[in-house]
Amino acid sequence: MNRLDGKVAIVSGGARGIGGETAQRMAEHGAKVIIGDVLEAEGAANVQAIRDAGGDATFVHLDVTRAAAWENAVALAVKNYGGVDILLNNAGTYLTKSILETTQEEFAKLVAVNLEGVFLGTKICAPEMIRRAALAPVGSAIVNISSVAGLVGSRNSPVYSMTKGGVRLFTKSTALEFAKKRVRCNSVHPGLIDTPMGNLAMARTGRGSNDMREMFASAHPIGRIGEPRDIAAAVVFLSSDDAAFITGAEFAVDGGVTAQ
Repeated sequence: MNRLDGKVAIVSGGARGIGGETAQRMAEHGAKVIIGDVLEAEGAANVQAIRDAGGDATFVHLDVTRAAAWENAVALAVKNYGGVDILLNNAGTYLTKSILETTQEEFAKLVAVNLEGVFLGTKICAPEMIRRAALAPVGSAIVNISSVAGLVGSRNSPVYSMTKGGVRLFTKSTALEFAKKRVRCNSVHPGLIDTPMGNLAMARTGRGSNDMREMFASAHPIGRIGEPRDIAAAVVFLSSDDAAFITGAEFAVDGGVTAQ
């Protein structure tokens, strides 16, 4: 039996990067996956890759800042698979600007995607997850993707850090509110990961690509930049019944960066 057999997951930002990899790993472990994203071509391609590997997935257009889009995703999960057991709030956006450079419009966009998107996903998915939790041996699980920038300050992306710190504490509050309802909630805090968003962070240095990657790899005690599979493994664990006694926790998956 696989870790997620019989479970249904909604993955926001599931077209590529951390979300795309996690959707694939969830399907490998037996989950039926709703991939939500605004990137329709990439999302459809990831669904096809999952199906080609023998898994079960469906794509839905999901703008995480729109309540109606979340309601549609939940309705699709119920229609296709019978409910929702797992929510991965992964969709996010990044900005490498100082406080003085950041415009009010840029601030509002980060807050809308990185904070309001997590709030809406949680609020709208929760009733169905609570219903399913009452029937499950262990319950349901929410995993929120924060960042190491949600644990410590960020010199290059202060507003991004602000939003990810908010995700960290919202996770703990969600865990407390839903504990008696048998819905667990934990946050994962990636370090630098080799994704399109990670490349934006590395590009801030202005150095050549090889020098840049070597510099960032050497800054990690473990000696390398992270891969999407590193984060996916943590999310699959936290989504599974193996994590039945873990809620309100923060998991740094960062190659040791925040241990320094």
